[in-house]
Amino acid sequence: MRYGPAAALPSATRVQDPADGRRPVSGPGGLTSSVARMSDQTRVLLVRHGQSEWNASGRWQGQADPPLTNLGRRQAQEASMAVGAVDAVWASDLHRAAETAITIANGLGVGPVVIDEDLRERDAGEWSGLTRAEIDERFPGYLSEGRRPPGWESDEVLLGRALRALAKIHAELPGGDVLVVTHGGLIYAVEGHLGEEHQRIANLEGRWVAVDGDKLTLGERIGLTAPEDVTVPGQI
Repeated sequence: MRYGPAAALPSATRVQDPADGRRPVSGPGGLTSSVARMSDQTRVLLVRHGQSEWNASGRWQGQADPPLTNLGRRQAQEASMAVGAVDAVWASDLHRAAETAITIANGLGVGPVVIDEDLRERDAGEWSGLTRAEIDERFPGYLSEGRRPPGWESDEVLLGRALRALAKIHAELPGGDVLVVTHGGLIYAVEGHLGEEHQRIANLEGRWVAVDGDKLTLGERIGLTAPEDVTVPGQI
């Protein structure tokens, strides 16, 4: 099924209560954070959504809303078995992230999923829906020179809403472990803000971040899918 435009869901909406908020017991495959808990620090695992149709076809997405592929849905199911115990699941309001989050939450028995539009992907402006070849044809020299189109969301705006979302999560769940299904661009923005060099992130790969008031501490990256199902979108 193909989804229409997202943006209808208000910020921090709660959707689908899979199991009345029950917290699962971590099994042998459960993954633990590399960030040690201190005081009411919230440990957040920022995870890229499952493979979408435009990931598979090499198209830049931005805030467009293509659905998951069948592989993307399988990746989400695999992640639900790998992630271990969490206290809550949050997600971007774009359907590729929300569907991924709901699948994982159903598998964990944690809910409802909290939908927050601040967790959306960067707006790619005029490049949304285009392949790299099409961008090179319509915007010659832009990619090689690191230039972006007029409608491109700035680093400052993207980072600002990412930090705002993390602050909301910490305020609601101090001392908790939270899974956040979001997008590559937003994860890169948080990593760059904390001094990490850019490295492509796979679908259903995540980065631990500890949030304690205004202080953020970067943890390790972890993969949540079977090795044979790893996909790394190459648009950015």
